[in-house]
Amino acid sequence: MISIIGGGLGGLMLARVLVSNGIEVLVFEGDASRAARHQGGMLDLHVESGQAALRAGGLFEGFRARVLAEGDATRVMDRDGRVLLDERGNDGRPEIERGALRDLLIDSLPDGVIRWDHRLHEIQRDGDAFEIAFANGRTHRATALVGADGASSKVRPLVSSAKPAYAGISFVESRITRAKELHPRLAAVVGAGSLFALSPGKAILAHREPNDEICAYAALTAPIEELERLDEARALSEFGGWNEDLRGLIAAHDGPLVVRAILALPVGHRWPRVPGVTLVGDAAHLMSPFAGERANLALFDGAELARAIIEHPGDVEAAFATYEAAMFDRSALAAAESVQGIGLCFGDDAPHSLLRFFASHGEPG
Repeated sequence: MISIIGGGLGGLMLARVLVSNGIEVLVFEGDASRAARHQGGMLDLHVESGQAALRAGGLFEGFRARVLAEGDATRVMDRDGRVLLDERGNDGRPEIERGALRDLLIDSLPDGVIRWDHRLHEIQRDGDAFEIAFANGRTHRATALVGADGASSKVRPLVSSAKPAYAGISFVESRITRAKELHPRLAAVVGAGSLFALSPGKAILAHREPNDEICAYAALTAPIEELERLDEARALSEFGGWNEDLRGLIAAHDGPLVVRAILALPVGHRWPRVPGVTLVGDAAHLMSPFAGERANLALFDGAELARAIIEHPGDVEAAFATYEAAMFDRSALAAAESVQGIGLCFGDDAPHSLLRFFASHGEPG
């Protein structure tokens, strides 16, 4: 039995591949149901990682059916609203809504595999096993434990003392519904996919979502102690002098603005082999979103850990060790790229630094 804490993308992918190969698994998820909260924005899935994982889980065709048409279009602007790059989507990195992808994974699992409303309260080692207590009063004993419980993982302390640190950037998130109907100018500014409007130290980022929605972020390099003052007025004042349509992506929000501090584990985070437990996804290698790798790595972690377990029947320790050896290397590379991405988007030469990066790597597309 493989016990997974966390029903995000990595944990669900791990469960899907294991179940498909006849291996018993349970997923313990803190949310009361799949509909308990909004799952976030759009994800571009890469051929070599996210898409490869979906193929391993037999879910690639289901994924393709849920892709947002032209969602991988990319537009880069300066603070004055001048368009510096405008690339139509070519399906090279197809975009899917995170909630739709999660639903695809959930629907692929038999009833009873996911135990909803099991928020982790405490874990204690007991010999060769782990005694797990949940906030609902229930308990579980695990001999093979996987922490897939995200940035604030409660499983991580079993293997590592590392804690996520502030990356120096905060997002103020704005969501706009009925965009084309009520805000046609703003919808036109964003286009069919993603928008990067950049200047040194600041950015307005946005992407289209299904159902005529836009998710936008005012991104600032700000001390973490200033987060409590990052409201609409402060966010808009920080973008004084910017193009009014770009500022409108923040001002036209429906519902409350959400402030998000960007956190990251150290680049190259790893741990010595600890019997009976390992980590996937953000629990293992939390990084900023500026390499576009977080969801892709989580999915790939899940598929690769499942493959290692399948290839080492009856020897979970060998499976965990094999998985970790490869995961440490690939996540270190992606984490370094995410740090580079912050410099490209917020450094002294933004947005031109990002344009040069796209040109040198043949991206976007």
